[in-house]
Amino acid sequence: MSTELIVPTLGESITEATVSKWLKDIGDNFEADEPLVEIETDKITVEVPAPHAGSLKEIKVSEGTDVEIGGILGILDESKGKTPSPKKTENKEEKIKEEVKAVKVETKSSPTKSSPSARKIAEENNIKLEDVTSSRSDGRINKEDVVSHLSSSNKTTTNKGEREEVVKMSKIRQTISKRLKEAQNTAAILTTFNEIDMSKVMEIRKSKNQEFQSRYEVKLGFMSFFVKAVVKSLQEYPAVNAEIKDENIIYKNHFDIGIAVGTEKGLVVPILKDADQLSFGEIETKIIDLSTKAKDGTLTMDDLTGGTFTISNGGVYGSMLSTPIINRPQSGILGMHNIQKRAVVVNDEIVIRPMMYVALSYDHRIIDGKESVGFLVKVKELLEDPSELVLGI
Repeated sequence: MSTELIVPTLGESITEATVSKWLKDIGDNFEADEPLVEIETDKITVEVPAPHAGSLKEIKVSEGTDVEIGGILGILDESKGKTPSPKKTENKEEKIKEEVKAVKVETKSSPTKSSPSARKIAEENNIKLEDVTSSRSDGRINKEDVVSHLSSSNKTTTNKGEREEVVKMSKIRQTISKRLKEAQNTAAILTTFNEIDMSKVMEIRKSKNQEFQSRYEVKLGFMSFFVKAVVKSLQEYPAVNAEIKDENIIYKNHFDIGIAVGTEKGLVVPILKDADQLSFGEIETKIIDLSTKAKDGTLTMDDLTGGTFTISNGGVYGSMLSTPIINRPQSGILGMHNIQKRAVVVNDEIVIRPMMYVALSYDHRIIDGKESVGFLVKVKELLEDPSELVLGI
C-alpha cells in the first residue's frame, strides 16, 4: 500500500518550504518516525519523519526545489517496511564494505579527529579533513573550522579563477531580504541614540559572576541586564511594545523579547517568552539554549513565534554604532554596541569609563519622539544604576 509524504504545517506565516536534502534514496527502508527529508523554511530547517515503517518508492520534489505547505514530497511503500529485497540487501552490504574500507584507509592515512557535523559539511563540499586547520588544542576539527576553511577556499578560488560567482540565495536569506525591505517601505523608521556608562553593571558581573555561575551553571552576561531594563522601560512606555494592524494599535500586555542571533544561514530572532517573569539566571540560561539551537539549526516554530520587541547585539562583532531595522510587525528594536573606554565628564571631572552607544529604531507612526527618547533614557538610567533591576523595586 502506498502513502504520500506531506509537507507538514510549520506555522501561520509559512506557506512554502525548500527541499534541502533527501536523507533516503529510492528503495531505502526506514522505520516509523525515522527522518526522511530535510526541508528549509524562511526561518528554520526541519526534518520530516516517516509516518510509518516502509520504503521510499518515489521522490516527487527534488533537492533545491520549492514546495507548498501540504504538498507531496514523495510516495512511501508501506508494504516494504522491514524486509529489504535481496538486491537491495546486497547493495547495502557492498556499500557498508566500501564505507568500512574507506574508514580504514582514512584512519591509516589521516587519523583526523572531527565532529559529526564537521564530517558532514566536509563531505558535502568535497573537503579533505586533513586540509582543515583545527582551532582546538586537542586537534579535533569542529564545524566552525570546516566553515572557515570553506570560506577561505572560496575566496582563493574566486581570486584565482572567475571574477564572479553566482550562488542562489537560501530561503532564509530571501525572506530576510524581503522582510527588511518591507520594513523600510512600510514603517516610518527613525533612530535615536544615547550612551551608557557600563561601570556598575561590570562591577556586579565581576563581583557576583562566580556565585551566579555556581547557582545557575551559566555566566552572568550583559544581555540579562538589558532584557530586564528593556522590560521595565516597555512597561513605562507601552507604545514601544505595541504594533499597528490595519487602522488599529494593538497594545501588548505581555513582554516577549526577541534576541537577534547571527547564524551561517542568516539572522534569526528566537523569542524569550514572558521575559518579565524570568530571573537573571533563567534569562541567561534560555538565551544560551536558544543561541545553541539557532547555530545547530534545531529551533522550533514555537521558539520563533511571536515577539513584541527585539534586542540586537552588534557589539559582539565589534560594531561601535548602527541603525538597526525593526523586526515587523514590531515597532521597536534596541541595538547594543561594543564597550569602549572613553573620557567622559562626571561631576565636572574628566574620567575614563567603559561606555556603550545604544540605538533605538522605532516606527514613528505609532511612537512619538518624546516616547522614544524617554524609553532610551529609562534604559540608560536602569543600567547605570542597576539597583532597581537587581532588587526589583
